[in-house]
Amino acid sequence: MTAPLTDSVIFAVARLVDDAQSDTREPSHSELEFQINRARLTAGDPKAQGQLVGKAKRVRGTLSWALENNPSSGEILIESLLSLLRACGGFRPTSPNYVGSEAVTNAIAAFRMEGFTLSNDGELQPQILENLSGAALSTALESYIRRAKRGAEDAALLAGTSKDLLEATAAHILVERNGTYPQGANFESLLGMAFVAIDLSTPQHPIQPGEPPQCKVERAMFSVACGINAMRNRLGTGHGRPWLTNITEVEARAAIQFMGTIAEWLLHAHARKKI
Repeated sequence: MTAPLTDSVIFAVARLVDDAQSDTREPSHSELEFQINRARLTAGDPKAQGQLVGKAKRVRGTLSWALENNPSSGEILIESLLSLLRACGGFRPTSPNYVGSEAVTNAIAAFRMEGFTLSNDGELQPQILENLSGAALSTALESYIRRAKRGAEDAALLAGTSKDLLEATAAHILVERNGTYPQGANFESLLGMAFVAIDLSTPQHPIQPGEPPQCKVERAMFSVACGINAMRNRLGTGHGRPWLTNITEVEARAAIQFMGTIAEWLLHAHARKKI
């Protein structure tokens, strides 16, 4: 799973390379330039545009440009910078290149809000959803939703789990409302139970006179969710491209964004309807 790219993560990572308040430490500007060029983000590099900037402003400027113009390359650069910092001792307190406990703590908190765990020694891993519950799981799902709405494939088809984003969201809602969920249920049944649990309409609910327009949207979302599920390559999930071979890149990206929107609607309905 690639690293998240958000404003809070950008500022936290920039702090990790900031040596303005201390003796010069690695990584050097040339090392940063190599990683920026490798991620194909030269167009967003302030130094490449002739600006005289420090390391922190350089990284912040490049990643901010990536957030608007090339998020996938920005995520690659985040991973590369963390690897570079580990290699030069940036996360080792006894190293002259140590970035500082406050910068590490801030980075850990920023990544946690995006559903990732950054260890004290700089290893980044997605949070294991099976180990989370309640508000912590809601927060993690919300981070995946934000990434899915940007079209991040690994956010919609959750790395390290057997579920996709919609399955995980439906199961979470049922556990919170009923204490458990039927693990053997197929996707359509599981989603239907979640819709019913939070009083959303499915195609099985007859249209009622004078019903609010949201009901029509909810029925459509249920149908779209089932259609997206049918597009999945179940055998390929976690082992290469998780879509059927006849699904185009444009269709896959749109499907991921739909997943994020539907999951967000479900979590919102769950939160506003008291248990």
